[in-house]
Amino acid sequence: MIEAYGPVLIGLALLFGLFMTWGIGANDVANAMGPAVGSGAITMTGALVIAGVFELAGAIIAGGEVTSTVRSNIVSVDAFVDQPGQLALGMLAALLSAGIWLLIASAWGWPISTTHSIVGSIIGFALVAAGASAVNWGKVTEIAASWVISPLIGGAIAFALQLSIRHLILKTSQPVAAARRWGPLYVFLVGFIVSLITLFKGLRHLHLDLSIGGSFAWALAIGMATAVAGWVMIRRVRVADTDDHEVNVSHVERIFTPMMIFTACAMAFAHGSNDVANGVGPLAAVVAIVRSGGEVASTSGLPIWILGLGGVGIVVGLWTYGRRVMRTIGENITPLTPNRGFCVTLAASATVVLASRTGLPVSTTHIAVGAVVGVGFARAIDQVNLRLFLGIIASWLLTLPLAGGLAALIYLALRSIFVV
Repeated sequence: MIEAYGPVLIGLALLFGLFMTWGIGANDVANAMGPAVGSGAITMTGALVIAGVFELAGAIIAGGEVTSTVRSNIVSVDAFVDQPGQLALGMLAALLSAGIWLLIASAWGWPISTTHSIVGSIIGFALVAAGASAVNWGKVTEIAASWVISPLIGGAIAFALQLSIRHLILKTSQPVAAARRWGPLYVFLVGFIVSLITLFKGLRHLHLDLSIGGSFAWALAIGMATAVAGWVMIRRVRVADTDDHEVNVSHVERIFTPMMIFTACAMAFAHGSNDVANGVGPLAAVVAIVRSGGEVASTSGLPIWILGLGGVGIVVGLWTYGRRVMRTIGENITPLTPNRGFCVTLAASATVVLASRTGLPVSTTHIAVGAVVGVGFARAIDQVNLRLFLGIIASWLLTLPLAGGLAALIYLALRSIFVV
């Protein structure tokens, strides 16, 4: 089958992979850009430009670790050694299934998990094609645990950041002066944390593997450069402390507005580094099977063009269809201001990039929503739209079985078309 249909399989993989990554951009862009837009710190057009650049950068620079997990660790490749065609068709079915579900969810403005979609789809086809023994349940359990733990981590970090801003800045006698004093340090954290976690394990697919000391040195330099840029931008905000506390708070929000640009870039980079794997992991598996003439291997090279293709698909989806879901997470769960949006995006980007470097395909949706809820709880529990929050959780629970069932049906249809 591989020899007879190889070019067709690669063509379908490219088509379905682009469709899937388009859906990621259309839906998950809310996780990267929603808080920035919802807080009023960045316009919709500005968010699209920032995300377009940094989503692609994150996919190419740091997307390799998670991609290897999605393409080979969820399903045991040993179960398909004698049937490489079934594995190729299954990965195609997973891409198409996840893409269709993302399209439906995006049309309704639901911020679902693209990670749930692709992992559920891969499990669904594997159960039909080779039975339960083909699924690496240990890895699936590890991934599922991360879906619970990672939003708690993101929420806790956002909660702590919000309390620190309240204590160090908003509750002081001169909040504007305090914001100018502490602002560059918060911006430093953005550059330092994201770059450190990205560099810590090395970027092997880019042939760059730094030592621990080298990673810290580079991260420190990047953090300092980011802090200097933040200091310059903060100085350009012409506001001062007054005798009116409410006016002072509004002035602080103006100072946090340029700071949000840094966290928005960091979140887009983090999102690209993790979620690109959901689209290009199965695509990479199909390409590897066809190019090897039907050899099913647990490891294989990851062409950089595949990561780039995934990044382009995400950007196109973001630009063409990402606005509805962006509004759901950026405006409707809890009211966001620039300082709250800063906490959300810094907490979420740090959590997502950490997961990317450990190879876990976490749900960016879960982490971003967890961070938004954490900021809301830091103010008061009644500041969170719990009804909407519970509805979002319900859509998460439905994603896994729906995507899995759809993938199984698509796999059976593909198997009837191709002679396996």
